[in-house]
Amino acid sequence: MSATRVSATRVTATRGGARRGPAIARQTVLYAVLAALAAVFSIPMIWLVSTSLKAQGQVFAYPPVWVPSPVRWVNYLEAMDRAPLLVWLANTAMITILAMAGTLLSSSLVAFGFARLRFPGRRLLFYLLLSTMMLPDVVTLVPQFVLFRSLGWVDTFAPLVVPAFLGGGAFNIFLVRQFYLTIPRDFDEAARLDGASNLRIWWHILLPLSRPVLVAVGIFSFVYHWNDFLLPLIYLQSEGNKTLALGLRAFISPTDASWNISMAASMFLVVPVLIVFFVAQRQFIRGVVMTGISGR
Repeated sequence: MSATRVSATRVTATRGGARRGPAIARQTVLYAVLAALAAVFSIPMIWLVSTSLKAQGQVFAYPPVWVPSPVRWVNYLEAMDRAPLLVWLANTAMITILAMAGTLLSSSLVAFGFARLRFPGRRLLFYLLLSTMMLPDVVTLVPQFVLFRSLGWVDTFAPLVVPAFLGGGAFNIFLVRQFYLTIPRDFDEAARLDGASNLRIWWHILLPLSRPVLVAVGIFSFVYHWNDFLLPLIYLQSEGNKTLALGLRAFISPTDASWNISMAASMFLVVPVLIVFFVAQRQFIRGVVMTGISGR
């Protein structure tokens, strides 16, 4: 009996190894393809970093120079001498952080109303909200400018921050609502038996469980407001109120094409976005995936 068992174990192991062979081969090919695609998509970023450290004569050299020689860290100092990059960086950070906080707060609160409360016309209002996503931003640009000008908000940060506290955007509301639908209602009912109000249920129960989707919404909001060019161009006029995306136009000159200095200035805009994404990428991916579980 023991010999028979040993023989059966060997056969099973052989079959298992035979099945694992093609799987390992497929996985290796998949990783190789993904690595090749990652390398291709990384070329613009590598070129940006490389150019920011080159001398002007190496920018358009042929064949291309990928490794600067010598490495010119002084390009970053020269970029800061040409324009108030640190002031623009502080303005961009302030607008982005305030707008991101408003987006997270308001979108999660509105999504709670659509996902957990029952009131007449709820579905109609939700579909109406989603329909606003089909409107281009330029359609509402003129009415918004007239409104903010009448309020005296032109050349202030208010037009770039206050709207984030008034709903947070239809897409963000949809994303958070879909995530809320994956959370069992038993938590709400148990909290209501203990006398909790709707706001307390939202704050103490749903928000702590919604970290992945809130991270995803926060990253979307961060990238949008950090890279926004159109709205700062419309509302911000004085040099001290400019953002990085708007201020980088100062490095574009038809008479002085110092691309190495322009790339060094652009790094101030690119690096924070990369840091935020790499720090929060796991929660970001989980939040986006979890929103598709429930289709109610």
